[in-house]
Amino acid sequence: MKFVVQQHHATSKHYDFRLELDGVFKSWAVPKGPSYDPAERRLAMEVEDHALSWGDFEGVIPEDSYGAGPVIVWDRGAWEPLDGSLEEGHLSFRLDGSKLKGGWTLRHWGGRKWLLIKKRDEAAEPGRELPPESVVSGRTIEELV
Repeated sequence: MKFVVQQHHATSKHYDFRLELDGVFKSWAVPKGPSYDPAERRLAMEVEDHALSWGDFEGVIPEDSYGAGPVIVWDRGAWEPLDGSLEEGHLSFRLDGSKLKGGWTLRHWGGRKWLLIKKRDEAAEPGRELPPESVVSGRTIEELV
């Protein structure tokens, strides 16, 4: 199954974390983006499902449209579930992307709030800075404005 992380500058800068499931992208807005540090719990606000075709979008959403602003494909790749489910409020999974790798967990925190947490594994790397460029175009989000 596919995953994609799109950096999005709408009303505020955030990362849209998307997992392909049941024919759509289940989606969360992650204000600070994913972290390779297992000690950091990143807030992930559940948002509406998106069509799988949306995972390829990179460009500028027009001013008069919902989510107006620039979007880049910050990372993408494959994912596989390891344990749990979204219905249970705890999903562990493995990512194999250009930037994000290894084990991760989404843990329900109440309402639409979830936590995105890096597992302690061979890919964990506290303090690691992830490149800002798109994995599709090589451009940064600032270059789209």
